Amino acid sequence: MGWSEWVRGAEIEPSLYASDMSRLGEEIRALLEAGTRVFHFDVGDGHFVEPITIGPIVLQWISPIVHDAGGVIDVHLMVENPAKHFRAFAAAGGDSVTFHYEAVADVAATAAAARDHELQVGVAFKPQTTPEDVAEVAGAVDLVLCMSIEPGYSGQAFMPETYERVRRLRALIPRELPVQVDGGVGVENAARLRSEGVDLFVAGSSVFEGDDPAAAYRRLTELVR
Repeated sequence: MGWSEWVRGAEIEPSLYASDMSRLGEEIRALLEAGTRVFHFDVGDGHFVEPITIGPIVLQWISPIVHDAGGVIDVHLMVENPAKHFRAFAAAGGDSVTFHYEAVADVAATAAAARDHELQVGVAFKPQTTPEDVAEVAGAVDLVLCMSIEPGYSGQAFMPETYERVRRLRALIPRELPVQVDGGVGVENAARLRSEGVDLFVAGSSVFEGDDPAAAYRRLTELVR
């Protein structure tokens, strides 16, 4: 299976980096019961992005919870030399990995290395990178992630220029290739992003900052379906 089966029209992906880590399993189970199918797992290495976040040791504990309920885990590698980490994240239970366009010299070769580990694969690009550049290599991957903040820290404000960048990207790549947006996604912009052609909505603070992540997930889902 892959993204063509995982995406039910549109998907809100709770970003676990923003969760209460002391209650991680509990919050994942509540979100699964609310209908979550795809979880976003942010990995920062302290080099490509400043923060060091979570890694395979955390993933190996939560992946059985997600998989037993029929869900999948989308690993966002904000790291230098992402191919070095594919084996570890595949072994820990990742289903898909997304690496950054800016972090590799050869997108197609890096994508092929991910597939060697039976992973689905995406390419992400920062706000300064043009959609046109990424569209040229999109044929090598299963999704394209348009960052709507500078990658690294959760809780940043959404960049309004993302609407135009998504519009340009969507016009340049096949419709069956999912477009994902990550950063500042919430009730204020989810519906408009959907109208611009976004399929996958990474939501961190907008899901986890309140007392009821499951209710926040359901509210966002209603806006994009």
